[in-house]
Amino acid sequence: MDGVLLITGGTGSFGRAVVRRFLTSSLREIRIFSRDEKKQDDMRKYFADPRLKFYLGDVRERESLKAVMRGVDDVFHAAALKQVPSCEFHPMEAVRTNVLGTEHVLDTAIDAGVRRVICLSTDKAVYPINAMGMTKALMEKVMLAAARHSGQTIICGTRYGNVIASRGSVVPLFLNQMLQDRPMTVTDPRMTRFIMTLEDAVELVHFAFTHGRSGDIFVQKAPAATVDTLVQAMRSVMGRPDHPVFDIGTRHGEKLYETLLSREERAAAEDMGRYFRVPPDARDLNYEKYVEKGERRITEATEYTSFNTDQLDVDQMAQLLSKLGIIQRALAGEPVGSED
Repeated sequence: MDGVLLITGGTGSFGRAVVRRFLTSSLREIRIFSRDEKKQDDMRKYFADPRLKFYLGDVRERESLKAVMRGVDDVFHAAALKQVPSCEFHPMEAVRTNVLGTEHVLDTAIDAGVRRVICLSTDKAVYPINAMGMTKALMEKVMLAAARHSGQTIICGTRYGNVIASRGSVVPLFLNQMLQDRPMTVTDPRMTRFIMTLEDAVELVHFAFTHGRSGDIFVQKAPAATVDTLVQAMRSVMGRPDHPVFDIGTRHGEKLYETLLSREERAAAEDMGRYFRVPPDARDLNYEKYVEKGERRITEATEYTSFNTDQLDVDQMAQLLSKLGIIQRALAGEPVGSED
């Protein structure tokens, strides 16, 4: 990569991982756009690199994006409301950030002549049952609609599942509960979730950046694990095989398993080795294609879910956990934080 990169929501776990990775590249400048001045100040001091520039603003405000977009070559759009409970209680806030905010990012990027925009989505956008997933699904539709008329600007997306040990995820929760001698609170031990590291997430976005055409969505072939497997692996790594577990039951808006590709997408997806590429639907508003003609390949396809992907066992999960900085800090008696 070269030129100027803008990361919206850049003070989050993903943004920090991108900065850590690409400050070693030939990028001339990395712009961090977010609304949290404290996190920006922390990040500025942590990296202490003059190529890192910080801009206060909110994707909800089109005007604040116009200024930061000038002179930008590429955009990683990571700004979003991601917490399921918060979005359930404040769905219109999720709409304003995840849907309208994305429209603002794409419109200003196209107007500024940006080369590429990569939009980050989630497995919860596929067959969504909660407000966060629904607004991310709409975000994808906004992205696909913009890609139809984006001119020289390439607009594509990535979709991934749980990023292990990222801010707000379950590993820091379990770890803090263990360190405070409290029971680990488990919703349903049978639940399966895709497992990715922050490095995986960055590699997926970089792959989309390198290979993407307008309207594409990229998905990594990620392994998965049950909540029970994660719990047992956490106990093993932390040397607490008998740490108590409390079953609190399934929370509102949670699925038994997540889906990265719908049946329709799986039927159309191109297998690129480590990744799937889902090309945009090229149909228009010719209704005959929707209501009078079917596709046998969709009938024969299956979804790509955290239930039918490769499953990690306890030993494999423990090996993955042991490599995380947050676990290594905990074992060394240092403050844990999150994997960012």
